[in-house]
Parts: sequence; structure tokens; C-alpha cells
Amino acid sequence: MRTAAAILSFVLAITILPAQPATAAVSASPLPGGRTTFVVSQGHLKAASQQNWVRLGNYRFAANGTVKAAMYLWWQRHPKARQRTGTVPDPSCTTKKGGVASRPRGCEVLTAGGFTGAPGESRTGTYTVAGGVLTIRWKIAQTWTEQWYVRSSPDGKLARLDLKRSTLATHGYGYGSNAAFGTRRAMSSVKAFPRSLRQDLTSWAGGKLVASGNQPFGHSAFRACASTTSCLTYLQPSSRGACQKSGGCPKYGGGTRSNISSIQYYLTTISKSDRRDTLWHWCTCLAMERGEFCYTGNSHVKPLMQIIDDTGAFRGWVGAEASFSTGGSRAADMLAVLRISDFR
Repeated sequence: MRTAAAILSFVLAITILPAQPATAAVSASPLPGGRTTFVVSQGHLKAASQQNWVRLGNYRFAANGTVKAAMYLWWQRHPKARQRTGTVPDPSCTTKKGGVASRPRGCEVLTAGGFTGAPGESRTGTYTVAGGVLTIRWKIAQTWTEQWYVRSSPDGKLARLDLKRSTLATHGYGYGSNAAFGTRRAMSSVKAFPRSLRQDLTSWAGGKLVASGNQPFGHSAFRACASTTSCLTYLQPSSRGACQKSGGCPKYGGGTRSNISSIQYYLTTISKSDRRDTLWHWCTCLAMERGEFCYTGNSHVKPLMQIIDDTGAFRGWVGAEASFSTGGSRAADMLAVLRISDFR
């Protein structure tokens, strides 16, 4: 989506007025929750549509009532192939044997196309905050307004945005603080986070919307890698709903003689200079069905942005799934908007 140029014109009055300070022309506006920098995930997800999209990035608010967005966009109209991250977890946290193991396979981590580079979309707008509601009007060629409920965390270190309405998006999450966007925490801090993280997610697949909430995210169960310190891995031993015989694994999945329903998980840093992480996961049996060690089919790629509070501490992620079908069928795409946090 192209950002329309905004032209601001001033009308000069002839009447002579008393001298004003140089800053008087800038009207102050309360920052949302008193915070300047938010990580935001939002999407247009409708069951009947195959032109859904998800966006992930950051909003930066100024006290003069302006806001800037830098976003990654994944759209079914222009599907992007999965992208290699260059990260291969070392043998301390993976295995090269395959089959039944206690560690996931040593595979190069994948993410959504374009996420290893700079965000492809930027836009500016104006905002107001009144009655606990943030209203944003984006300056683009079409009408795009958003309203978010603004909440403050009990400890006073973080602000949360819950989508109230939008002219384009149907779902969204946001978290903000006064920490710079370049502030992030290493995977060692993620694993050591002392509180419980839970996930809320709305996903689209096969023309159906599925909402799930309050799911535990077991970050402490992930295994740290000795030399590939930017990565955490986890092999979920079995799953009830996924990786089943009826779910694409007729020879090896749950319910077969082999009865393999494990899931390979990889959590990896994308950039050490901003908030980008990524989550990659896939059913072991799907790779086995194709005779592969590392799965090259419709794996789940979930770009993430770290939630960082005012003290610079890690508090979770907002994220999106942008898993476009390798077979080219939009009906087989998997998209989602999600948050994983201790403040929900």
C-alpha cells in the first residue's frame, strides 16, 4: 500500500498578535497510556475472503499529535514464499538423527517472506486520546481510521492497545512503553522470564476463522543452544489435535501404527538491533511423509515483535502468521494475528 503525500498548508492572519513562544504552534496531545513506542499486530481476517492480510510493526507517537507507522505486510493477493533466516541451531539443542528424539531436528529456521529486511510500508497520521480511547487517522489515499482501547498494566510499566474498530482491520493487538524500538532482550532473557506467558490468537485457514484464548506458552520448556545463542528449540512430544492421520499424515501421524504426533519448534532472533523474533513450527510426521529431514511444505512461520516495558524488560510478543501455501492454493494459506504476554 502506497503512502499518499500529505500537504499541510497554513493560513497567515493579517491581524497583529502578541508574540508567542516558538513552540506555541505545536499543539500538545496526551500520549496513549503516556507511551511513545508501540509494537502492533493487526489483520483483515474474514472467513469468506481469500484476500486477507496481516501486518506487523511499530507505531511511534509524538506529543504534537502525530504518529508514524513502519509495518510489514503479508497479503493473500500477493503471497510471499517462506524465507531462510540463516540460523541453524547447533547440536546442543537439536538432533541429526530424526525419528523419535528429545530434541528437534537441526534445520535452518524459516520465517515469513521479507521479514529479514526492512519493513515495506510506512505511513503517517494524526491521533487523539479521549476517554481511554485512542483514535488514529492515517493520511493515505483511502479512508483509514482506527480506534483502540488503552489499558495500563497493574505494575504501571506497560500500556496495551485492544482494537475497538477499524475501517480496514478486523483484529489487532498492541503494546507500548517509553523504551526505544531498538531496545530488545536476548533469548537467554526470554527463557528466564519468571512469569507465565499466555497466547490469544485468531487464525484463518481453509475459509474458517478460529479464535483461541488464554493458551499457555511454555517458554521455559525451550532448550537454549550453546553456540547458536540467538535460538531456542523445543520438541513437543505429542499433540492431540495436530499431526494426526486425518491431518495429512496417513502413514506416520497420530492414530497410525507409528503414532508420531510430535511438533518441532524453533524460536529465533531476527535482528539484534530491533524487536524482531520469529517462531517456526511443523509436524514431524509431515516431513516423514515426504521423506524429508527438514520440512519444506506448509510449515507455520510466525514473525514476532518483542514487547518491552518502560524498564527495558521482556514481556512477550505481538505476532502474525503469514504461512502461504507452497502449492499455490490460497485456500491452503494460514494467517493469524496473535499476542503472547503476561499482560492480557
